[in-house]
Amino acid sequence: MQGWRGIDFPSMPSTRSERFHRIRLLILAVVAVALAHALDGVAWRFVRLLSVNDKDWGRLLRSMGYLPIWGVISLGFWLQQRDHPQRARVAWALLLGPALSGGVAEVLKLLIRRLRPNPDLFEYVFRPFVEGPLSNRGMGMPSSHVLVAFGGAAVMAQLYPRARWLWYSLAAGCAATRVLAIGHFLSDVVVAAVIGAAVGSWTWKRTCVAISY
Repeated sequence: MQGWRGIDFPSMPSTRSERFHRIRLLILAVVAVALAHALDGVAWRFVRLLSVNDKDWGRLLRSMGYLPIWGVISLGFWLQQRDHPQRARVAWALLLGPALSGGVAEVLKLLIRRLRPNPDLFEYVFRPFVEGPLSNRGMGMPSSHVLVAFGGAAVMAQLYPRARWLWYSLAAGCAATRVLAIGHFLSDVVVAAVIGAAVGSWTWKRTCVAISY
């Protein structure tokens, strides 16, 4: 489907091909999560740069997981397309994708209850439900920053598919900063990436896929 100003929007795949595509993605996601857990110890020991958040590139990449950034991007898109109500709906996807992803992250933290890594001792520690059942303070599975980043990247990948590698690279960079800072286990960010990409894609389909350009 041809988008405005020459931007190509992918047409909807057939039901059968979409089903096989989802199955392949599900298999890849399961393998990625399993590998991440297997490599958690290696990443915890050797993938460290505690000053990453003090570096300009580190702050840039981490900001991809900062929800207000996506609010600014959404506002800018809406200001550009506000005279075209259908097209302006994309602005909602640019905000809702990351926002829903962030909400999912907070709920999952309360359910999974795995704490952030200890920089001095590698171990998984889970907080009992009887201890602060509604507080996710100190919990790391999944990473909120990474879920927000990949939720936004998935929407951008649908909007500008030829640059999808760029959006996902920025989101992956956000994930890397969280591991380098020992703010999360590798598995925390991989699980977040998988879920965030799914939430962002779902948001696009629900809000924008039926728009005609």
